[in-house]
Amino acid sequence: MQKEVVEAVQFINSFNPPRPKAAIILGSGLGGFADTLDSKIKIPTNQIPNYPASTVEGHQGFLVFGYHKNVPVLAVQGRTHYYEGYPIQKVTFVVRIMQAIGIRVLLVTNAAGGVNPRFNPGDLMLITDQVNFLFNNPLIGITDFDESRFPDMSNAYHSEYFNAIEQIAIQRNIVLKRGVLWVSTGPSYETGAEVKMIQKLGGDAASMSTVPEVIVAVQSGIKVMGISCITNYATGISSETLSHDDVTKTANRVQEKFLHLVSGIIEEIFSREG
Repeated sequence: MQKEVVEAVQFINSFNPPRPKAAIILGSGLGGFADTLDSKIKIPTNQIPNYPASTVEGHQGFLVFGYHKNVPVLAVQGRTHYYEGYPIQKVTFVVRIMQAIGIRVLLVTNAAGGVNPRFNPGDLMLITDQVNFLFNNPLIGITDFDESRFPDMSNAYHSEYFNAIEQIAIQRNIVLKRGVLWVSTGPSYETGAEVKMIQKLGGDAASMSTVPEVIVAVQSGIKVMGISCITNYATGISSETLSHDDVTKTANRVQEKFLHLVSGIIEEIFSREG
């Protein structure tokens, strides 16, 4: 894996991109942020050696280096999911690239179903913790990286950022909920019984991504913060049927609010860390 990362980084460096210390992974329907960056360099991920191609609608497949208000940022426009059939270590390949190029802080975003009955489609949720129900972990197996294979996950989403992010939301008139992210493999949506289980076990929103990247980021010493876009009611909360198209439409509908919040995070947090 380390050799594969070196090959990927060498290819990326051939584009002579900026050297950001901060990155953002953009979830389903949220990729539009990358197109707002100034002086951007878009690298198709299907050209990067060893990089797993994204096969999901709403995930375009670019690493976008650019600037937001003079802050250099790497935006991942299209993530890879475990349910696409890749080994879980490949799902986190982009985080290994971040580690290699010196990323210090990472904002992960996703589309998620609202399990907490107080959440509504279109809400944004500050992720405070996660539950890994993938029945897999990207740190399993032989490793050629130097970090401990036993990282402390007690502060996976850096709590020092919570109040700052909430203040940014207040200043920008954005209602921001707090909650725990539950992640399972997908790609089928949860049943009503599974949603009841998630509620009983402490989950507020359900997704099919993010957890693997966060685990590797924590192991790599990258500080993590996370935002979920609640795109639908989970099964049993509403009688409506679910589709990926509806998820993407809701994410697109709230993009302006999402971009406004992300802009504040970059200006007030990324700028300090970078």
